[in-house]
Amino acid sequence: MLDLYYLPGSAPCRAVQMVAEAVDVKLNLRYLDLMAGEHRSEKFTKLNAQQTIPTLVDGAVVLCESRAALMYLCDRYTKQGSDLYPLDIVQRAAINQRLFFDACVLYPRFTDYYHPQVFGNEAPDGKKRMAFERSVKLLNVFLSEHEFVAGTKMTIADISIFATLATACVLGFGLEPYASVDKWYNTMIMLCPGANINVEGAKEFLMYK
Repeated sequence: MLDLYYLPGSAPCRAVQMVAEAVDVKLNLRYLDLMAGEHRSEKFTKLNAQQTIPTLVDGAVVLCESRAALMYLCDRYTKQGSDLYPLDIVQRAAINQRLFFDACVLYPRFTDYYHPQVFGNEAPDGKKRMAFERSVKLLNVFLSEHEFVAGTKMTIADISIFATLATACVLGFGLEPYASVDKWYNTMIMLCPGANINVEGAKEFLMYK
């Protein structure tokens, strides 16, 4: 059984949980109370010098970036590859591109807009909201071409982005203006392994206010 240091409200943590469920890997969930400073403990710092979550531990393997963990779970625990992260190089390139879109564009713009409001009680910043909206518009373009973000089948890129948007939706961001995203999101709720973990976990984010 693998250890996952996590918080239910964290979108990257929930992405790892969903992929673990999809590849039938059992996780020993280790709740890490960031408010209490548990991530700064000597024990955890030795494990992960970045002091970040999620942190996935599989024996001697320690992964501190959620998208790397998603790749690892598929590579390590699906013997012949899977639709979630196929072995084909071209297919992987498309999936990686969308994963990096989430890591470098969508999720940072989400945190840039929402985290100051949630953790700092700041007023909404219109420019930051527009930046996040532009990233969702881009996602809408991607999804107007295919049913899923990297093609015709659900992949780990879908799961990672699904986790990001679940938190945004809980915070009141409406997907209705983005028809392709809205349709995809509802499909993910119905089909994605662990979708209930994602949606229910996202609600905990509201408790951080």
